Amino acid sequence: MTQISAVIITFNEELNIGRCIESLISVVDEIIVIDSFSSDKTKQICSQYPVQFIQIKWMGYSETKNYGNSLAQYDYILSIDADESLSNALQDEIKLLKTKKINSVYDINRITNYCGKWIRHGGWFPDWKLRLFPKKYCKWNGSIVHEEIECEINLSYIRLNGLLEHYSYYSFEQHQEKADKYSILTAQKYFSQNKKSSLLNPILSGIARFLSMYVFKLGLLDGYSGYKIAIISAKSNYLKYKELNRLKKNN
Repeated sequence: MTQISAVIITFNEELNIGRCIESLISVVDEIIVIDSFSSDKTKQICSQYPVQFIQIKWMGYSETKNYGNSLAQYDYILSIDADESLSNALQDEIKLLKTKKINSVYDINRITNYCGKWIRHGGWFPDWKLRLFPKKYCKWNGSIVHEEIECEINLSYIRLNGLLEHYSYYSFEQHQEKADKYSILTAQKYFSQNKKSSLLNPILSGIARFLSMYVFKLGLLDGYSGYKIAIISAKSNYLKYKELNRLKKNN
């Protein structure tokens, strides 16, 4: 029997954290919540469940997640965001997996609920994420944003069938606010990597992103939600390269 520790990082996740934990309770053997001093009811909600709740100063995505992983007492880590939950099918699949001796890393297909609608096009689905891995050999890389798991040794990759349900945004305004935040962080990442950008990059990348998501990746089939996702993503690309150009100009 393989035992699994689930690790979640949180900051003001009162809308999501209860659903996330409830999807884990019957599946994993330990739940660790690393909270960056939430000011909402996140701590209060977590206190109602059998979880290890730890508050620390925010250290960035990778470092905070790696810190949580270091506290896990079991060999395998299930890394899950507070706004995600395991579907019933995925719960059953992981329970069955635990009865075997596993020695691989596992990709999980994430489906996003956007303002109440499940999104299946526009490049948002399928959305494979490496989320189940051995603690000993894997860690989150040091990227400022969009961190990924890196493994020290070659391990076989297996794709699970069950879906990871992602409750991303409850309003278009929330999406825009988070997209703007990630645009600034990504621009900083690109700047640190000395990535090149021209004066036309903001406009051209914005147009290209909209056409890619809404037309070529069939975001239009998701209706108005697909349109809003493409528009906000296009604005995000514009802001990202505009900020990168500003950083290059000022340094």
